[in-house]
Amino acid sequence: MSSTASSTAAPMPLVARGARPLAGRVRVPGDKSISHRALILGALSVGRTTVTGLLEGEDVLATGKAMSLLGATVARTGPGAWTVDGVGVGGFAAPPETLDFGNAGTGSRLVMGAVAGCPVTAMFDGDASLRRRPMRRILDPLVKMGATVLQAAEGDRLPIMLAGARDPLPIVYATPVPSAQVKSAVLLAGLSAPGETVVIESEATRDHTEKMLLHFGATVTVVPEGAHGRRITLKGQPELHGATVVVPADPSSAAFPLVAALLVPGSDIVLETVMTNPLRTGLITTLREMGAAIEEVDAREDGGEAMADLRVRFSELSGVEVPPERAPAMIDEYPVLAVAAAFARGTTVMRGLKELRVKESDRLAATADLLRVNGVTVTLDGDDMIVEGFGGKGRPPGGGTVATHMDHRIAMSALVMGLATETPVAVDDAAFIATSFPGFVETMRGLGADIG
Repeated sequence: MSSTASSTAAPMPLVARGARPLAGRVRVPGDKSISHRALILGALSVGRTTVTGLLEGEDVLATGKAMSLLGATVARTGPGAWTVDGVGVGGFAAPPETLDFGNAGTGSRLVMGAVAGCPVTAMFDGDASLRRRPMRRILDPLVKMGATVLQAAEGDRLPIMLAGARDPLPIVYATPVPSAQVKSAVLLAGLSAPGETVVIESEATRDHTEKMLLHFGATVTVVPEGAHGRRITLKGQPELHGATVVVPADPSSAAFPLVAALLVPGSDIVLETVMTNPLRTGLITTLREMGAAIEEVDAREDGGEAMADLRVRFSELSGVEVPPERAPAMIDEYPVLAVAAAFARGTTVMRGLKELRVKESDRLAATADLLRVNGVTVTLDGDDMIVEGFGGKGRPPGGGTVATHMDHRIAMSALVMGLATETPVAVDDAAFIATSFPGFVETMRGLGADIG
C-alpha cells in the first residue's frame, strides 16, 4: 500500500470564477473519520474486515500503510474497496520503518492510541504542517496508561518515538478540551487494558469511534455527563472480529459543493449518501438557521451511522450567532461557513473557535485572511469570529489570492467563494486538497463550476 507524500507536491495555484448555476447529482468521497477508524479497527480485529466507499485520499492511505507496517494485511480490491486482515487487540508488531502520516492529524493521533496499548515501539512522523501540530494532549493520557515517550521534537511535536505499554492501565480521563481525537486515542489504548477505561467529555464530540467499536464487537456504554457532555466506558481486552464497513459520504467534504449551491444563483444539486450523524451536522443546522434550503431525502442507516441524500438549492441567507457548544459538531466546517456568512444579510458571529488555531494551519487566522483579501470585513475577538455579510447590498468583491498555508479546507473554501464573488478568487496552492477530497476540482466542474 502506498501514497504520494503531499509535502513533496509542487504548488498548484487555481482560480475559481462565477459561472452558470450548479446542477446535478454527485457523491463526494467517503467520510475521512470513518475511513481512518475502519482501517485501524480492522487491523486490531481477528479475521477479515471488508470496507466499501473508503476515502482514498492521502491522509487515509497513510493510515492504511501504517497498519501494514504494524503487521496487518491491507489490500485494495477495487475503487474504494479494501480488505484488512487483522492481528487482534494488542497484536501489533514493531514497524520496520517510521510511520509517516503526511498531513494526517487524525491518523497519527489515533494510531498513537492504538500503539500505546501494544508492547511495541514506533516512530511517528509527518510533513511540515503536521510537525507543527501539538501532540501533548494525546500523549498525556497515553503516558498515564503506561506508554513511554522516548523521543519528541520541541514542544512535544513530531517526530515522536512512542513505546507502547507492556501492561496497559485502564484510566478514567476527563478530556481538557472537547476532542474526538483525544477520546479515540484513549479508547483505542484502552482496548488492551484490563477492566474499564472511561473517558469523560464536557462537550459531546463526534462519536464514530464508540459506534465502530460496538460494530466490531466491543462493549461500550455511553451516558450523559453534565449539561452537554458524556461518559464513555469501554470494557477492556475484547476480541474484536472483522466486520463489513460501508463508508458514507463525508459531510465535511459535502460542505463545499453544498455551500457553493447555496451561494450561486439558480443552483439545485443533490449530494448522495451523506452522513447525517447529529454530532457531525452542525453546519447544516446553522445554515438552515440562516435560511438555507437543504432537504434530506431517503434517510437511512448502516453500521449505526445515519445517512441521507441532500437536495440543496440557492438561498438568500441571513446572519446568525453560532453558539460555542456547536463547535464540536462542525469544527472542520467553519471556514466554508465563514464564506457563506460573507454572502448573508447582516452579521454572523461564530463563538468558541479556539480549536481552529491548532488545525493544519492556524485555521482561524487563515479564514479571516481569506475573507479580508476578498473584500469582506471580519473581526477576530479572542476565539470568536465576526463576519459582516454583503447580503442585500450585492456580493463580496473577491479578486484576492488566498494563502492556503498547506490547508486543504482553506483552499476549498476559497474556491467555493470565487464561484459567487464579483471577480475571481485565486489560491496559491491547491495541491493539499487531495489529502481529504481527491477529485474535488473534477467534482465541482461536473456540477458546472468554473475552476482552473
